[in-house]
Amino acid sequence: MSSVPLHYVDLRAFCYATEDEERVERALRTYLPEDFAVERAVSEGHHGDRIVVLSARVERADGIRHVLDRLGELDDVDAVVDELDERVDDNCAFYLTLDKQAAFSGEVRRGDGITFRTKVEAYPAKKPKAVENAREVFEAL
Repeated sequence: MSSVPLHYVDLRAFCYATEDEERVERALRTYLPEDFAVERAVSEGHHGDRIVVLSARVERADGIRHVLDRLGELDDVDAVVDELDERVDDNCAFYLTLDKQAAFSGEVRRGDGITFRTKVEAYPAKKPKAVENAREVFEAL
């Protein structure tokens, strides 16, 4: 894939009080290029518990390709392609959740814990064109 029809990729994971922040960051880094910066924001849950939000935005084409290469390891990429109409919103954003526990072990699986969000290039910026471009991306994985 020479050009990448994505503006950026956002990856985010919450680290709850019962989790080790280094382990959650390691899980998030499963998808990131080497030595990529991870931002950290401390928040508070409903009951006063501490929550650390770890996030990264990949904007360079090489970095986006790296993240997509990792997503290409999904066992059910075809299912993602089949769900594109539901996964792309009216603002041309695509969403997918990934398994945080599997990512800690270096595995790539759909599940819960890590949110993958990307803005799909579409001219004009309409959902049908974004779905078409996202289809090209995921069918090429």
